[in-house]
Amino acid sequence: MDSLVHRFYFRLRPEIKEPPALNPRDCQLVLVRHGESEWNKKNLFTGWRDVRLTEEGEREARNAGRVLKAEGFDFDSCFTSVQARAIKTLWLLLEEMDLMWLPVENHWRLNERHYGKLQGDNKAEAVAKFGEAQVLEWRRSYATAPPPVDLDSPDYPGHDRRYAGLTPAELPRGESLKDVLARVLPYWNARIVPELKKGKRLVIAAHGNSLRALLKHLEGLSEDEIVAVNIPTGVPRAYRLTPDFKSAEARYIGNAAEIEAKIAAVKSQTKKK
Repeated sequence: MDSLVHRFYFRLRPEIKEPPALNPRDCQLVLVRHGESEWNKKNLFTGWRDVRLTEEGEREARNAGRVLKAEGFDFDSCFTSVQARAIKTLWLLLEEMDLMWLPVENHWRLNERHYGKLQGDNKAEAVAKFGEAQVLEWRRSYATAPPPVDLDSPDYPGHDRRYAGLTPAELPRGESLKDVLARVLPYWNARIVPELKKGKRLVIAAHGNSLRALLKHLEGLSEDEIVAVNIPTGVPRAYRLTPDFKSAEARYIGNAAEIEAKIAAVKSQTKKK
């Protein structure tokens, strides 16, 4: 394992070295990626396409709630995107925790990264078409966006009434992770940090890339480090925060071996089956 990977491998996945359990009473924030979606299962670039959870995805969401409840976690408020797979994940998680009464705020800034013209393409087939290096750069680099969709494309969000109030500048046609961070951070600072300042315990159910962007901010990762980060579906990541709302301590909640397998599965999505 090269030194860069070794340095943050354990930093991002502390369960590998079995650290002392992070006390739920000290946790102010939990992030959870939605459970497996229909297009995760088909290995397609999803982005802003609104797809549903699979049965496995629903099981993952319920299991996330059961694990959090068993470990003593509790929440005061919730945030999610305006995409069905994240919304349903949050619903099922809260149902398992007997917390369906909690207030939930939905916002487009927590949506998945817009994958431009890649949306709907099979990831492995994209590698065959464009080459592994190019697809890796589109999929995991920090600052490279995929080819943008045309304004008359069904994938242009301006045709969806959920985004009717957005300005043309806010409507993405294809985003890099840097672009996602640029839209997530204003929402983090304006809506989420004020709730944390009030002492609220929060859960955010979102997407692989909106959470990667937030994780980069919280855990102080470099542009090079974030490239190798793969967030598993349906696995909560709990945080104890510093006074300036950065990560003081973080860990995934659940079975370490199962989490490791899920991370490996995300990493291998562009490989031929």
